[in-house]
Amino acid sequence: MLSKSPALRRIGIYTILSYIALVLVNNSGYKLENMWLIYAPMFVTVYVFSRWVDSKLPADSTKNQKTQNKEN
Repeated sequence: MLSKSPALRRIGIYTILSYIALVLVNNSGYKLENMWLIYAPMFVTVYVFSRWVDSKLPADSTKNQKTQNKEN
């Protein structure tokens, strides 16, 4: 299902990684007046990492099957 909708796959990856990062930061013991000093770079890093993870996932299998059928 997610291979048919790359946007949903990216949203799912970003959501999971963001949640994990929030749990780690909130349980780290940092008590700043403005936690966005930590959150802003964290979310940018999570976004970049989630795009990298998404690029490493295999492409749509139906697309691969179509290209193989054209070659034969």
